[in-house]
Amino acid sequence: MTRDFGVYVHVPFCTVRCGYCDFNTYAPGELGGATPSGYVDAALREMSLAGEAMGADVRPASTVFFGGGTPTLLPADALARLLGGVREVWGLEPGAEVTTEANPDSVTRESFETLAAAGFTRVSIGMQSAVPHVLATLERTHNPDNVARAVAWAHEAGLVTSVDLIYGTPGESLDDWQRSLDAAIALEPGHISAYALVIEPGTKMGAQLRRGEVAPTDPDTQADMYEAADAALSAAGYSWYEVSNWSKTHAERCRHNMAYWTSEDWWGVGPGAHSYLGPASGRQAKRWWNVKHPRAYGDVLAKGELPVGGEEELTAADLELESVMLRIRLAGGIPAASAPPGAVARLIAEELVEGADAVRGTLRLTLRGRLLADHVVRVLTA
Repeated sequence: MTRDFGVYVHVPFCTVRCGYCDFNTYAPGELGGATPSGYVDAALREMSLAGEAMGADVRPASTVFFGGGTPTLLPADALARLLGGVREVWGLEPGAEVTTEANPDSVTRESFETLAAAGFTRVSIGMQSAVPHVLATLERTHNPDNVARAVAWAHEAGLVTSVDLIYGTPGESLDDWQRSLDAAIALEPGHISAYALVIEPGTKMGAQLRRGEVAPTDPDTQADMYEAADAALSAAGYSWYEVSNWSKTHAERCRHNMAYWTSEDWWGVGPGAHSYLGPASGRQAKRWWNVKHPRAYGDVLAKGELPVGGEEELTAADLELESVMLRIRLAGGIPAASAPPGAVARLIAEELVEGADAVRGTLRLTLRGRLLADHVVRVLTA
């Protein structure tokens, strides 16, 4: 059976680096001579080489996702040109989902119209919070009022719209979080993501935490925030389909991310982008990643070589472990038969999976199970 295929395009540019960000992104002073226009040419070159490398395995993409960084820092016609490269190399399935992430301050009504005309179908807008002091702590530079305008423009252009939120910022209260939830719901997007802030050691905020300049959010408070999100979103007609993602309808789910969670194939284009091709006849599953810096990325491609920075082959045991770790986070759950002896009874007793569903053969997380998903994975992979 042929797996679905997707393309991820990493656009590594940001106007500033947010203090919590641990992604492969670069502000203007960090580019070392690389330029956005040079990046577009290099990315198109990688696509061409990727098509040659895949050979007979080339197949149309069912999803395309432009992430970053801030993809919408590129002009809309540059994003359209990159999507044209995907079409030329792989083609697009009929009804393909094509998403871009967007900062609300880097879009206009006209840019959304250009993207929709080029074949984009979906936009994920980085709102993060509606509360000024929370945005300031996160070092987000956008004007909260621009989120509403961006969502309205996206709706006018006919794009499926997601709003992305972060909870658990140092200094954020439960009331602050409820205010952000209410503001996001009022915009009536088809999809809302809510991610708990994780302060990574190597970030600016990680250094602030070590110096005592910011206080970590209490885990119990973060749990309360998640429960508040689920209650508010459920009351507004959204259903969870992955631990951190809710949509109004099945059609408004992010199909590209679903492909990650269900281990479909994808090619990652751009500096630091990861790729995955699953097992096939005579081939072991393989994951690889590109060199990180935009200048190094462009330099390798200028030599006519794929910019691979590292790779690993995955065994059947690796794939099984990853499948459990990812699929248990989905509302559809996983087969109970895949659990080790005693695990199902333990998870039911701890109220981490729905008991009736487990008895019928499927492990689906309860609300408590979603809060303790990492613990569930440890039980299932012991």
